[in-house]
Amino acid sequence: MGTARPPLCIRLTRVSARSVRRFQIAIPEEQLLDLHRRLAETRWPEPETVQDWSQGVPLHELQALCAHWLTNYDWRPTERRLNRWPQYQTDIDGLTIHYFHLPSATPEAVPLILTHGWPGSFFEFEQAMERLAGSSNGDDFHLVVPSLPGYGFSGRPSTPGWGVHRIARAWAELMQRLGYRRFIAAGSDWGTSVSTSLALQHPERLLGLHLIPPLVPSLPVDDQAPTEQEWAAAQQLRERSRTGSGYSAVQGTRPQTIGYSLVDSPAGLCAWIVEKLWTWSDHAGDLFDVLGREQVLDNITLYWLTGTGASSARLYWESIDEISKWFTNSVGDRIDVPTGCTVFPREVPRPSRRLADRRFSNIVHWGEPHRGGHFAAWEQPDLFVQEVRAVRRALTHRED
Repeated sequence: MGTARPPLCIRLTRVSARSVRRFQIAIPEEQLLDLHRRLAETRWPEPETVQDWSQGVPLHELQALCAHWLTNYDWRPTERRLNRWPQYQTDIDGLTIHYFHLPSATPEAVPLILTHGWPGSFFEFEQAMERLAGSSNGDDFHLVVPSLPGYGFSGRPSTPGWGVHRIARAWAELMQRLGYRRFIAAGSDWGTSVSTSLALQHPERLLGLHLIPPLVPSLPVDDQAPTEQEWAAAQQLRERSRTGSGYSAVQGTRPQTIGYSLVDSPAGLCAWIVEKLWTWSDHAGDLFDVLGREQVLDNITLYWLTGTGASSARLYWESIDEISKWFTNSVGDRIDVPTGCTVFPREVPRPSRRLADRRFSNIVHWGEPHRGGHFAAWEQPDLFVQEVRAVRRALTHRED
């Protein structure tokens, strides 16, 4: 046996009640009635002129989903379900941050912060949280699941500057405030960017990263020829950019303009979000085969009730240009923090291991599950949890 090592985390015995406040979701009934009124009074456009999704969400699809939202969906059970879990708010760098905190009673538990993206929320991790928090296999976690600034029940920034690097610094402060000296940072979409930024700014705070997937160029940056897999992935990314990147261009340049529609029209918000859920998920043509209607509407209703259509879009204005550079022909900063990577089959982009190795010098796990798309934790929670546990084992074995 080797020399005993210090604990993976150090918990503070007490957190100031002034800095952390218990939070419960309690939406006023008048907000729900207003939502119903607006849905009932939706002014619909004419149908699309094609027989597929190439012009956006088909009229009959959106009308059916909004009809279900109006007549069958009930937010109150969702509210009660979420309020079973401990939630908090705390002020960091002048902004209120909302988060779930599910600490484990197991001394060997590892702190893990899970960060969502757009157009998702903490709902992406709901089923995974239940599985990870309830583990009794010696792979327990202290789970922290925050809402990004401008999303959910976190505050909406009133001044510019809340990009991924500032969010990463806020997450480091949040984990310090909760008593976690070192932790694993994981996430997808914006969560990948925030976690990567944590490794760039605070590598000493991290046990490791779990990136879903890592952000690297799709093709070699030197004279090496791409493999067949790399070429196919690059072509897929190019086609996705050609046909489906309009949302990013709008949110990255004029988030305030689109924000008026997203905050004023529930049908418009629903279309803006569900089009991406349908496009980016792993299904054979029916989104509801992998995400139930109630799950989809939980997430959309959260955006509506919190009025975060504009503020969430603004993160693109803050950071999309910089993050896009991580996909270009610049290798960028090398990251030495131990890193686990998961690439789900319907994710775009789908980086190769050899290209990821050029930016991440210490990849300890590379997983390619057989199912799942961009919202893998939501779509395939069991496979996602398997990957999280595999990364934990790979990272903590290094501590033995």
